[in-house]
This record gives sequence, structure tokens and C-alpha cells, in this order.
Amino acid sequence: MALHVGIDVGGTFTDAVAIVDGRVIRGKAFSTKDVTTGILGALDVLRDRVGMTEEEFFPAVDRFVLGNTIVTNAVDEQKYAAVGLLTTQGFRDTLRIARSARTDERDPHKMTPPPDIVDRRRIVEVPERIDAHGNVLVPLTEEAIGEAVEKVLATGAEAIAVCLLWSFRNSAHEEAIGAYLDAHHPDIPYTLSSRLTPVYREYERTVTTALDAAVKPLVASHFEHLADDLRRKGLGARVQIMQVHGGFLSVEETSKAPISMFNSGPVGGVTGARLLGKRLGRRRVLTADMGGTSLDAAAILDEEFRLLPRAEIGGLPTSLTAVDIETIGAGGGSLAWVDGRNLLRVGPQSAGSTPGPACYGKGGTRPAVTDAALVLGLINPDYYLGGTVPLYEQKAREALRKHVAEPLGISEDAAAEGVYRLATSQMSNALRKITVNRGHDPREFTLVGFGGACGLFAAAIAGEAGVREVVIPRNAAVFSAYGLMHADSVFSAVQTSPWTMDQPAEVLEKEFAALEERAQKWFEAEGIPEDRRELQREADMKFVGQIFEVTTRLPAHPFGEDDKEMLRQRFVADYEEEFGTGTAWTEAEILLVNTRVRAIGRSDVQAVRRGADITDERHEHSTRVVLEPHTGERVKIDVHRGFGALGRADGPCLLEEPDTTVYVPSGATVELTDDGDFLLRLADR
Repeated sequence: MALHVGIDVGGTFTDAVAIVDGRVIRGKAFSTKDVTTGILGALDVLRDRVGMTEEEFFPAVDRFVLGNTIVTNAVDEQKYAAVGLLTTQGFRDTLRIARSARTDERDPHKMTPPPDIVDRRRIVEVPERIDAHGNVLVPLTEEAIGEAVEKVLATGAEAIAVCLLWSFRNSAHEEAIGAYLDAHHPDIPYTLSSRLTPVYREYERTVTTALDAAVKPLVASHFEHLADDLRRKGLGARVQIMQVHGGFLSVEETSKAPISMFNSGPVGGVTGARLLGKRLGRRRVLTADMGGTSLDAAAILDEEFRLLPRAEIGGLPTSLTAVDIETIGAGGGSLAWVDGRNLLRVGPQSAGSTPGPACYGKGGTRPAVTDAALVLGLINPDYYLGGTVPLYEQKAREALRKHVAEPLGISEDAAAEGVYRLATSQMSNALRKITVNRGHDPREFTLVGFGGACGLFAAAIAGEAGVREVVIPRNAAVFSAYGLMHADSVFSAVQTSPWTMDQPAEVLEKEFAALEERAQKWFEAEGIPEDRRELQREADMKFVGQIFEVTTRLPAHPFGEDDKEMLRQRFVADYEEEFGTGTAWTEAEILLVNTRVRAIGRSDVQAVRRGADITDERHEHSTRVVLEPHTGERVKIDVHRGFGALGRADGPCLLEEPDTTVYVPSGATVELTDDGDFLLRLADR
């Protein structure tokens, strides 16, 4: 028996999916603050539905993949371990100076400095200097290393970040500090910038290094408990963790650079949507992952999701490459409130899983988006999570009345309608940012909506954004966990290595060959078979005089003199794809800044029996009076369970699944795809 398991830890729920001999089985449990308890709870639900005892289940798992929020939550909440920073003498205030306090804000009162990662008293300067060519100008002595390390540890630092000037050109001084820490303080976690991100731009490199060191103690404690618990239960499979760049690494590799776990859960959903779009023959796909605390949106063009160099994490620019995901604080648990100007607001604060929305009856008193949907009649209080979690409409109404209706002088129903429409508007804006703002016509896209709450909002979000077609996967409530199992293992090696077209091609080829050697060592360490290995070459390039780069893909074969013109043409095409036709500054010299090799170990995922038993479902039909949020009218609509036996319906109607509900508005139609997913076509506006 083949048994694969995927886990996605969200802010409210922990989702679990198992593929057992081609069958997909799913389960949910409330997330917990310690993460591990929520994961084990979801696994218990999954195990019960698979029909195996604990002694049978865990030893039978031959693939275990995980997307989690440990790092994401730490960054979002700015709850780090006490981290110290060792930097070159004279550069103590790199983090404070940053890129100045200027942001996209036009209000000068909002132009605030970036959040602090490192307390300034824990930043210690080291007397050393290396120049831009990697030559040592001021040697670093053993005595100076010891003095600096002891000084930073005396401030209470629990981890150490080391980021020295030009260390990406010559890492000797950083390696010497690492050797000292290994010898004298083996229990102190540390991060060397020359190992983590050997690229130029001092500020971004320092931010990335400091963030990585700041989350290392947190990640270590969580995964030590999780690994111990799973081993005691009999899990023999290697635990793989989704990374920010869209691929997996083992727990052992992840522990070396835990900051790469940022947003690991949402990346799984994007991976699943790419697979679904390919299966449906849709080359342009938008994703909307609406969970309890946020909505994550991404665009997939020609079966490829966009990767961003210099990804922003927690409002800070980094030197990481990440899947381009637009995140806003609007989910089922996002709180509705009235601000000081007497305006309705939704999010970014969330009720989380504890106490949760008011309707959960777990002590929450402030209204959330889920409370509004319940008051509108879109959610059946007796069938939430298949009836396992009761909802209390009266508590939802009380919260809406106290915190929204009375301050605004409106009815509870009007308050619920307003919360629904405002949340929809905010989420549709996220789709516009990744379509209209980048020169794409949203009418050319299909929206794949998933996450436990998205079915109630997907059609409304799409309609407001201009998208005409929506697909809700049958396993929408756990789709990110499902997508995790279909991602590949990915290792990325990057190095700043400035090169121009007038230099010999062999100089560039030497840089790529060195990175590919590192990639081959990773393949061997991970035990990836030869027939599932793939290497991709990339270069970050710009016109001389510009600030930022555009990433261009190179052929996998050795780079020679005859390839220079091909590289130039590819860069110009990629540049104009990013900024518009005719924008390339073709008269200027081209500078290649970073070389990068992506090593990909293709996943060996067992085939899934798609659409099995869908048409054998028993169709149940009922009606319910709901308040349509976009018309303000109370209407009686059809409610369908076991929709596979019906196959097609006109809106307005509701499709009730055990772990999600799909709202089909007036004028729209819904039908099943061949694989049993819900396909909605919206009326033209």
C-alpha cells in the first residue's frame, strides 16, 4: 500500500490530506499555538478516516510533506529570538539606515523606519575589512573574533547573525567566526551571510541573515518536538518542508536556512493550482487561497508561477527568491470593526482559531467575516465541517450589533452585508494588483479558489475583478496540503559574479560550473535518483546604470561565445515582458550581476483516481432563505449536497460539502468538470 501525507498549518485550521492507493482522503483540525499539537490532531483525524490504527498508520507513510506557519507567524508578529549581529567595523547602523524611511506612503507621518530585527545594543562591530575584489585589507584575528563573540553573547543574544562587508567575494573572515562558534559555543545557532545568501546589496543581505538567525531557535524547538513525536509514533519517512521558492527541502537542509520556510503553506496552493490549470487546459490562472486569517493570491502564466528576486518579508526587502504571492489580511477569521472616522474596516486583525469568530462559541466577542456569512444565511450552522463544529448565529448577531451595527446606526443584516462586500472588495483588489497593475487582462484568466472560506466568496471576488470563470476544487478546504504533495524538491545556489558581454564566455561558464557542483552534491545528499534530476541556469541582469535586475533563464548546456547574442536577446525579451514593449534600453551595455543554478528533484507522486464515485453520490436538495449580499434582497435558494449526482445547476444556489460551501450567485451557472471539481461561469456585467 502506498500512503502519502501532506500537512498545511494555517492560522485557524491545520489541513491534512492522504493519498492512499489513488484515493484522496482529507481531514481538518484547529491549529494550536505550539503548532505540533495541531499537526498531530489533524493526523489523528486523517488516520481515523483512512481506517487505520496509530500503530498501522505511521509506519505505512512513505512520503510526508509539510507547509507551516512557524516562520511566517514569527515574522508577521515580529516575535523573534534575541539575535546578535556581527558586522564590519563602521557598519553598525546598516539595518537602521536601511533604504531610508521612505515607502510607498505619501503621508509623511506614515513614513516610519522599518521594524527592528536586532536590538542595536546587540550589534557588535568586528575590526576587519575585505575589498570589492575579495582582497584582505584588514586581517581578522582570533583575539578580535573572541572579543566580539563574547561581547554579543553578554547582551543576552540567543543566536548570532554574521554579515561582513564583501564576504560574498571572500568568505574567509565569516568562516573564521563560524569556526570559533563551533569550537567555543556549539549550542549557539548562527548564520553566515556568505553561506546563506552570497550576493551583493549589503542591506538586503544583512536583513536576510538577521531574519534567518532570529528564527533558528524558534524553528529548532518546534521541529525537535514534532520530529520526536512522529518518530515515537513510528514515522520512518523523511519529513520534507515547502520552501519560499516553490520546492521542498528536507528538515535537515531546512534547519540550515529556516527563513526559506516563509509562506511555505501558500506556496503549496499555488503548486496545486498550476497542476489543476494544466489538467483543465487553462494557461492563465489566478489563485485565491482564503483561509482563516488571510487571502493569498498569485498568477500562473503558461503553467509557470512568477518568482520574485529580492522578495519582501514582513515589510523588509531580502535577497531571497520567492514565489510571487500577494497577501492581504482578509480571511474567514478577519475581524470587522469601525475606525475613528466611523468607517467600516475588515482586518488585518484576526480572531484566529482561539477564541475564533463569535459564532464558534469559544469566547470570541468581536465579529469576523465568518459571522457575517452566517448571518447572511450562506453558512449552515448545523453542517459546519460536516456538522462536527456547531455554530451559534445569535452570538454572531450580538457581535455584529455591538461592534458594527450600533456604531454605524444600521441593522444587523446591513452590517453583515457590508462586511461581506468590503471583504470581497479588498480581496478583488489583490487580484487586480497581479493582473491589471502588471498589464494583464483579468478576463483572460480562470480563478482557482480554495481554502475553507473561499467557496463563499470566489464568485463575488472574480466578478468584481473582471474574471468570468471560476474553478473550486472538490478538495478546496485542504487544497494547499494536497498541492504540497505535488511539488518538487528544489535547491537554489546563487553567487554574485559580475560579468559583461565583452568578457570571455568561459569566465561565466566557470561560475555556473561551480554552482552546478554544489547542486550535484545536494542531489547526492538528498538521495534523488539520476532520472529525476534537472538543473536550470538563471542570471540576474540589468542595463548598466540601472538599480535592479531582471532574471533570465539560460540553456542548460555549457555557455560559449556563440551564446552571447542569444543571452542578450533573451534578456531584452524578459525585460520588455516585465516593463512593456519598447522599454528596453538596448543602446546601453548589459551587466550580469548574479548567477544562479536551480537543482530540481522531480516528485514521484502516485496517481490519483480522479472523479471516482462522484456520479454515484446521493443528491440531497433543500432550500434556504439567504440575504444576497450584492442586492440586499432576501431570496429562497436551492441548497445541494452530493452535487455529483446532479452535475449542473443555475444560480443562485449553494453547494454544501462537508468541509466547505460554494455560493453560486444569480446569473451564474455551475457544473462538474471531468475530475469532479466545480466550474462556475459568471454572467457578463
